[in-house]
Amino acid sequence: MTTVEVAGVGLHPFGRFPGTSVSDMGVVAVSAALAEAGIGRGGFQAAYCGTAYGGVASGHRVLGKLGMTGMPIVDVEAGCASGAAALMLASSAIRAGQYDTVLVFGIEKMPKGMIRSSFFEPWQEEAGLAATPAYFALRAQRLMTTSGVTKDDLASVVVKNRRHGVHNPDAMFQTEVDASSVLTSRVVCEPLHLWMLCTPNEGAAAVLLTAGGPAPGRAAGRVRLAAAELRSHLAGPVLSESTPMSGTADDSVPPASTLAATAAYESAGVGPDDLDLVECQDTDAARELISYEELGLCPVGGSADLLRRGDTARGGRLPVNLSGGLLSKGEPLGASALGQVVELVRQLRGQAGDRQHPGARVALAHTVGRGANAGVSILTR
Repeated sequence: MTTVEVAGVGLHPFGRFPGTSVSDMGVVAVSAALAEAGIGRGGFQAAYCGTAYGGVASGHRVLGKLGMTGMPIVDVEAGCASGAAALMLASSAIRAGQYDTVLVFGIEKMPKGMIRSSFFEPWQEEAGLAATPAYFALRAQRLMTTSGVTKDDLASVVVKNRRHGVHNPDAMFQTEVDASSVLTSRVVCEPLHLWMLCTPNEGAAAVLLTAGGPAPGRAAGRVRLAAAELRSHLAGPVLSESTPMSGTADDSVPPASTLAATAAYESAGVGPDDLDLVECQDTDAARELISYEELGLCPVGGSADLLRRGDTARGGRLPVNLSGGLLSKGEPLGASALGQVVELVRQLRGQAGDRQHPGARVALAHTVGRGANAGVSILTR
């Protein structure tokens, strides 16, 4: 069976870059990935570009600057999961034997302020029935009821991720914060304070995939993309990603993240207990804790205990968001999921520097995008 391997990765730092176009950021990330893989013009047969705000032919504009057009170039949009969707399409094409080498990249230059989305009708936005901080806050309040999470726990997530981000030179925020500062930052919507919310920003990430041989024969140190799954929401829950603050509550309906994780575990032949580290969606502090439960990292209701034991901190049993997560890096939508993959590839190779988790062999990346597109990828070495 054809396996999919990561031949090269590249990243443009996440942050704010007023003098740099979104295409130029893409050029930086793509050039780095191709150089790492030793591949030049004509070395890949297709390209998939994840972006939500990039505009028409975003991927073509990036590769046009490099003089690397002519092959299929497909733009993919799935909100925050745009990069994960592009990765799924690229890896599926390789597994199907359509291509041997495929470039996947994500680019974004987010407007400042609250993320706007054409997914919602204007009247829904005006009524607050959209992906607003109020929605995130309601979701956080429900987590506090169902899982015993406290505001101190929410602050602890921020403290943990910002501490991790200190060691990531590509993160927007590279300074530690303490819980008191988090809890005294401005209240946006109770229980969420300003520092508990990630910052929409700019950046780019790229991954070069290639067909590998049978898994037992892989060269030592090579990273394999064991699974790349995307799933959409099922109708029902009152706080689903697709219809915030509307519908009926039904906890029997599995969320999109659980659907994607279940498919990814099955494809990769692993389970949550096999994971060495995780990069997961932390749009806000509560979202990370919800992700623990949806991905099966702990039982439903057990996210607070997992956090309080220190399991998800650096040096813990299952470090989560060693990159600093979105709370440190910020979130350029199209680049977000692939930025996670870049981090995990470097961790699995032992190239993560001061944030390296020793002996990592199995890692999971997770993103959730508007329309409730949840992406889960599993990488192994």
